[in-house]
Amino acid sequence: MQKSILLRLLFLFFTIAATAQTPQKSSTSEIFHNLQKLNFVGSALYIAAHPDDENTRLISYLVNDVHANTAYLSLTRGDGGQNLVGPELRELLGVIRTQELLAARRTDGGQQFFTRANDFGYSKNPDETFTFWNRDDVLSDVVRTIRKFKPDVIVNRFDHRSPGSTHGHHTASAMLSVEAFDLVNNASKFPKSAEEYGVWKPQRLFFNTSWWFYGSQEKFEKANKSNLVSVETGNYFPELGLSNGEIASLSRSMHKSQGFGSTGSRGTETEYLELLEGSKPSDNNLFEGINTKWSRLDGGSAIGAILNPLEENFNYKNPSEMLPQLLKAYSLVSNLKDEHWRNIKLKQLDQLILDCGGIFIEAASEANSINPNENFKVNIEAINRGKADVVLKSVKNSDGKILWNEAATLPFNKAEKLEITVNSGTHDPKYSSPYWLNEKGTVGMYVAQEELIGLPETPPLEQLVFELQFENTTIPFTKSIIYKFNDPVKGEVYRPLEVLPEVTASIAEKVLIFASNDAETVSVIVRAGKDTIFGNVSLQHPQGWKVEPAQQAFQLERNGETKTFNFTVTPPSGQSEGYLKAIVSAEGKVFDKELVVIDYEHIPYQSVLLPSEAKVAKIDIQKKGQNIGYINGAGDAIPESLKQIGYIVTTIEPSNISEENLKNFDAIVVGIRAYNTVPELAFVQPILNKYVENGGTMIVQYNTSRGLITENLAPYDLKLSRDRVTDEFSEIKFLAPENPLLNTPNKITQKDFEGWVQERGLYFPDEWAKEFTPILGMKDKGESQTKGSLLVAKYGRGYYIYTGLSFFRELPAGVSGAYRLFANMLSVGK
Repeated sequence: MQKSILLRLLFLFFTIAATAQTPQKSSTSEIFHNLQKLNFVGSALYIAAHPDDENTRLISYLVNDVHANTAYLSLTRGDGGQNLVGPELRELLGVIRTQELLAARRTDGGQQFFTRANDFGYSKNPDETFTFWNRDDVLSDVVRTIRKFKPDVIVNRFDHRSPGSTHGHHTASAMLSVEAFDLVNNASKFPKSAEEYGVWKPQRLFFNTSWWFYGSQEKFEKANKSNLVSVETGNYFPELGLSNGEIASLSRSMHKSQGFGSTGSRGTETEYLELLEGSKPSDNNLFEGINTKWSRLDGGSAIGAILNPLEENFNYKNPSEMLPQLLKAYSLVSNLKDEHWRNIKLKQLDQLILDCGGIFIEAASEANSINPNENFKVNIEAINRGKADVVLKSVKNSDGKILWNEAATLPFNKAEKLEITVNSGTHDPKYSSPYWLNEKGTVGMYVAQEELIGLPETPPLEQLVFELQFENTTIPFTKSIIYKFNDPVKGEVYRPLEVLPEVTASIAEKVLIFASNDAETVSVIVRAGKDTIFGNVSLQHPQGWKVEPAQQAFQLERNGETKTFNFTVTPPSGQSEGYLKAIVSAEGKVFDKELVVIDYEHIPYQSVLLPSEAKVAKIDIQKKGQNIGYINGAGDAIPESLKQIGYIVTTIEPSNISEENLKNFDAIVVGIRAYNTVPELAFVQPILNKYVENGGTMIVQYNTSRGLITENLAPYDLKLSRDRVTDEFSEIKFLAPENPLLNTPNKITQKDFEGWVQERGLYFPDEWAKEFTPILGMKDKGESQTKGSLLVAKYGRGYYIYTGLSFFRELPAGVSGAYRLFANMLSVGK
């Protein structure tokens, strides 16, 4: 069993393409480009903190110009950021950004790795970062990745010597990289990865600097560059029809949840790298003095003698003529003593042999998901569109069990189609869900099985091995089983085949706020993960809460069918918080997960299993006013949260804003970053100001100081800054203790600022007109107090409120005090 798991993991490590991706079908020029990569025996690793930190221009240069085996190690998955494509935050946002990074790497040709570090939000310095990250564990993961990937060259995105000048995660990533550089060759340091992968000695460590780190372009031009290496990254690749800058922009544009669409660039572009460790190479050759030819490997010279002439004399009209030489090289590569390079080069050769031979092989399940240890049908297609004789000898599962072995010769351009039955067996991990979410971690760290650490995603759990014979050479080709279907608009659509539970359940509302002693109905949705399943569903609840009935029976006939079951939940008389958990008993097992689907065009379809639970809170909360108008910004769950405490919330389309259709609202709330993302607001701001002047209450939530669609986002002067308080435990000072925002209808105390998550707030104003009253003071350790987190001004008969407090995080997290404060903001003047 362990051997099977290791084989699966080993295969995933050397697989660049995503399992849900449309099959690779390379053009002749792409075949030549891949042949160039095959003939380069050297690796580079780029290291930074988050998705989007990587310099795609340099990564693309290393992959497509140098032809190096290149990867990006992102210490986190970007869970702490915002989402510009949908409502997902935290863990689900991390899943999206993981897949966006993989999409970026498929675009620029690199590979992707991670550590177990959780992006807990903005950090001002590395000391703060390491209070949440377990430094030794993250360092262990960095060392593990370096030993596993064995880069000759390591490049840091950030400067390890400048704490406090940028995001604390950024500096921390560089500090750990510098520390790891000196540890990876010491077997006594992190001995587990040393035993598994061996020690390693990278040759050079660079810091990928730029004018930004010098403060301005002018300062950079005047700076001493004697320790810098410059590389030209603006080259054009005729075989791809793209410049390096164009590839880099396409790659960066995959970070869609961050709004990082990028326009392609053409022409000369220079990247600068400061040498930190190792010998300084000449400009434009980061691998100078490092043997990157086949002769680097014991037995490699004979391989180079075969493969190098293929590149020098490449036949664009008929690349299939290379096939005999590729097969000859395959036998030699299979016997290389260097296991690391043997596996890399065999994988590259596999794809070249298929491409040059015109061979297409595929395994497609008839179902999009299966359960553990289930028999399911798989349709096999194999076709030989080349001139070589090819025999499909057998099809095996990943454990080596023969599923078909009738040794069929593949005739020219005629598809061989088979139907076989596969048993899904049992796996570890058990399901296809992101492995780092299988166990509950901490604020700063995820939990992962040892053998999974660093992998970008859960290994494909269902794979088949096709044995193809070319004359006297038999080659195993491993293919993940996929699911595909025909969409009337999109045509052929590929998805990963997923292993999922037999049944899942979800509580419709993730946060349930009880503002009185009245009972409320809580809905649990039970979903079948197979045909014909029945059992019981119940709700676990905190002490003092009451749930009726104790359990309910269910029966579902078809996979994917859902039924909703209502429970009556009564809160205790006093204030109380806890969790409701949906528990399903069926087929002698207990299921406690909900299935969340993430489906966006730019990334593969994702099924995520999370604990089936919802936070419940009995809150002592009063409110005035009832009808709230909400103007959406970059996306948040504030409207749903306000409905939880009894408000009627109506979404207002900016294009429909008029004095007439605003007058019936007790308050208008503007969503996060609306003044960065909704251009229409620049034109309707006078109408919104008039609404306030006539007696309305308007609340504007945080916007970034850069990229505002108008500077006039308030009826009085207001200037945003980058001020923020990242410590969610920061002490709060009441600057205007008698102000209604702190007193009516709820008396706000220090207790209301307990239990906040991730941060206090961000992008506070630092300058404002005298008409504004600052309500709260707060600061991070070692800094001066900020006063711009919550500002209120009387304007005409109404009130304008600007707040950088992170209500968009606190309300969906069920933070009681945040609800009470927001209710006061909505109630002001009523």
